Amino acid sequence: MTNFQPTSSLPVHRLGKTDLEVVNLCVGCAPLGDMPDTFAYSVPEEQALETIRTIFRSPITFVDTAASYGDGESERRIGVVLKELGGVPAGYTLATKADRDLKTNEFSGDQMRRSVERSLKLLGLSKLPLLYLHDPEHITFEQAMAPGGPVEVLQQCKQEGLVEHLGVAGGPIDLMTRFVETDIFEAAISHNRYTLLNTEADPFWDVCQRHGVGAVNAAPYGSGILAKGPRAYPRYQYSEAPKAYLDKALKLEEAAQKYNIPLAAVALQFSLRDPRIHSTIVGMTRPERLDETVKLAQISIPTELWTEIDTIRRG
Repeated sequence: MTNFQPTSSLPVHRLGKTDLEVVNLCVGCAPLGDMPDTFAYSVPEEQALETIRTIFRSPITFVDTAASYGDGESERRIGVVLKELGGVPAGYTLATKADRDLKTNEFSGDQMRRSVERSLKLLGLSKLPLLYLHDPEHITFEQAMAPGGPVEVLQQCKQEGLVEHLGVAGGPIDLMTRFVETDIFEAAISHNRYTLLNTEADPFWDVCQRHGVGAVNAAPYGSGILAKGPRAYPRYQYSEAPKAYLDKALKLEEAAQKYNIPLAAVALQFSLRDPRIHSTIVGMTRPERLDETVKLAQISIPTELWTEIDTIRRG
C-alpha cells in the first residue's frame, strides 16, 4: 500500500486572506460519494474507505467534499475514516459545501443550516474549517443574498463558530463573479471552466486576486476526458462531450504523445502553473490515484510542448 508522509515537496500557498496554508493539489471526493449518474461509474464503499485512508497519509493535505455528493454519502464515508483516525489528522484541511435539499430543491436559509448541521454530524466534527455555498445557480443572486437567506444564515453559522472560513463554489462565471465581489467569501471554486478545452474562468481568477479571495480550480480534466483520453472517455462536465471538444482533445493527445508525456500531466499542470490559482481539485477514486497524481504534477514538460499545446488550445 502507498504510504506517504504528510510533509511533502508540493508547493504550499496561503488561501487568499485566510490563515489556511494549502498545497497546490486538492483531493476531490465527489466520486467517493458513489454517483454513477454523474460520473458513469460506481465506487464501492470499501474502495472508497481505503482511498480516504490513503488520502490522510498522503502529501495532498487539502481535501474537498460536499453535502450533495451522494446526498451525504461522501461525507459519511469520510466520517467513518475520521472516526478511525480520531479526527482530521494534523496538517490536513478538510472543506465541504452547504447544499440545497436534493429531494425538494429547497435552497433557503433554513436549508443551509440543516445542511451545515448534517455535515457536522456525518463528518463527526464540531467545526467545519472551510465551507462553501454550493451551486447557487439553482436560485438567483438576489434570493441567495436576501435577509434570512442562504448567505446570511451561513454567515451566522460562522459567527456561531460552526464554520471557520466561508467560500462559494459554482458554475456560471458571471454569477460567481457577483458573489466574489461582495467581499463576503474568503475562497471560491470554479469547476470545468479552466481546462485545456475551456478557459471561460480566465477573467474570474483576476477577480479573485483583486478581492484577496482564495482561488481553487476544480476538474482540470473536464471530468475525465483529459485524463483518460477522448477515445476512452468522451465526456466533458458529466455529459457527452461536444464534437469540437473531442476533436481538440485528440489533437492535444497527439501532441503530448510526440513528447511521450501523458495528456493528464499537461491538463493538470495547465492549472498548476497559473500563479493566480492556489489549489487544483482532482477527483480520486482509488488509493493509487494519490501517487499517480503527485507524479503527474511533477513531470517535467518541455517548453516546446507547451507552445504546441497553446497553439492547439487557441485554434
